[in-house]
Amino acid sequence: MKQYVPHPMDTSDIELGQDIVELGELLARNTHEVWAQSRVEQGWVFGEKRDDVRRETPCLVEYEELSEEEKDYDRHTAMETLKVIVKLGYKITRD
Repeated sequence: MKQYVPHPMDTSDIELGQDIVELGELLARNTHEVWAQSRVEQGWVFGEKRDDVRRETPCLVEYEELSEEEKDYDRHTAMETLKVIVKLGYKITRD
């Protein structure tokens, strides 16, 4: 089997304004909420350590209770998504 090599869009040239960075934090929080809801629906519960067999994870907590490392994972996803939107020529505005 051929090894998969990811090729995400290069967004290194995109700088986002502070208002969009704040939007990114809201999206990161919502990303966690969507993930957590999905896990709960699949029967996962909070556990001190991740256990795939018992469906336990320490990440089934409110966003504010996550480690910075876990928050950064969601932030990175949100910010890269926003950068791709801008790179593709879309404008993000608030009414």
